[in-house]
Amino acid sequence: MQASILYEDNILLVCNKPAGLMVEPDRNNFPNLQQQVKRYLKEKTGESQVYAQHLHRLDRPTSGIVLFTKQKEYLRNLSEQFAQRHVSKYYLALTANAPEQQEGSLEHWHRKEKKKAQLVPEGTAFAEKAKLEYRVEAHGKHWLWHIRLHTGKYHQIRVQLADLGCPICGDTLYGSEEAYLPDAIALHAEKLSILHPATGEHMQFEAPAPFL
Repeated sequence: MQASILYEDNILLVCNKPAGLMVEPDRNNFPNLQQQVKRYLKEKTGESQVYAQHLHRLDRPTSGIVLFTKQKEYLRNLSEQFAQRHVSKYYLALTANAPEQQEGSLEHWHRKEKKKAQLVPEGTAFAEKAKLEYRVEAHGKHWLWHIRLHTGKYHQIRVQLADLGCPICGDTLYGSEEAYLPDAIALHAEKLSILHPATGEHMQFEAPAPFL
């Protein structure tokens, strides 16, 4: 667990989640990051009851930065930073194809289905706006995407890139025919910027992508 911790103080704990690991428990009781964080804190403090709450999620096959708070009194401050979009989130992705424009922004109306996202016409019931900015560069035989996420919708990056004909490598759910690692796709949460809930200090955390 310690090897995946990027930062820790008495309030925050920032992890680099490996692909294939869920962030939170589900009904199937698969291994998950929250469980691992609590186990680590119990071993570190010697206490039988510890608090650790994630502020956001990553899809199971996605790797990268996940932020936890270790003190419940700071949960509201951090949650509001995410809700008001004061948090900056940056991702890296690999695709086999390149878009027509190698730099730009994508805006769609997004709707979550049972286990998949769809891009739908404006005015569709339960649809929400999804936005990201991107820049693409050649990376060997692939294309490397630098993405700033403005909204954090279900499978948002995956479905928006697939809509351009550029599904993320390994993401067979959205049409990729490019092989990648088992239980993983080539999508990584690279950077996260927040204001420290106690000091107000601007903090940026970074984690290198496994495919670089």
